[in-house]
Amino acid sequence: MAPIATTLESENGRNASVGALGKTVSGKKLKIREYPKFDSLEEERLYRKQHLAAAFRIFAERGFDEGVAGHISICVSDLILVNEDGDVVTGDEPINAAAFAIHSEIHKARPDVHAACHAHSVYGKAFSVFGRELDMMTQDSLRFYESHAVYAQFGGVVLDREEGKRIAKALGNGKAAILQNHGLLTVGRSVDEAAFWFISLDKTCHAQLLADAASAGSGHKKILIDDEEAAFSYKQVGTPEKGWLAFQGYYDEQLAKSKGSFLQ
Repeated sequence: MAPIATTLESENGRNASVGALGKTVSGKKLKIREYPKFDSLEEERLYRKQHLAAAFRIFAERGFDEGVAGHISICVSDLILVNEDGDVVTGDEPINAAAFAIHSEIHKARPDVHAACHAHSVYGKAFSVFGRELDMMTQDSLRFYESHAVYAQFGGVVLDREEGKRIAKALGNGKAAILQNHGLLTVGRSVDEAAFWFISLDKTCHAQLLADAASAGSGHKKILIDDEEAAFSYKQVGTPEKGWLAFQGYYDEQLAKSKGSFLQ
């Protein structure tokens, strides 16, 4: 039987798009948080930079950093602006060549993408060695239903922009890519969305590693979610609006813990 969202029949617009119910007992309509509206591009750029600085800190706190690829104390003023050739426009430090080779080509191939996240998280790189897509076996995995791919080759540290182009091609129109023997990559229309997809993707890789190990050890077969249910659920858990919203709790926590120090 096909699933039906009967609890959302009274909702429309933003609330319905993220699976939220919004009405008090007196009948007052309540609206869920949404991406802000700005009076100028400069205001939006500041918002993006503030959320990017927060995302760096959130990633580091979750162990996604390693060596110099970690930003536990980064602030907005530490961010570096570069042009399409990798030349520094704003800032006094050099940039990561491999990161530029990947991210620049993704932005060229996907004008709809405003942010891309890439890291060598423990569970992400562990799962990447299998060179395979995720099984649709949990509700959370459905965020990536028909929206993630595998870049099935490893050519060492990505210092060639042609390699970046191949990664962008493998990503296609999806929100995530598993880079074989390497790590994870996610994209979004906002920093918030891309960052949440990464956090969720790493957790999903972790869950699959555990489930695969348990299945191999016990002999019990995993029960997968069928396509009809997966496609329906994706509309509830895998949209850009849901990705942005899901990140707000992490951002609010970072804002409270740091007393907003990263905003400067």
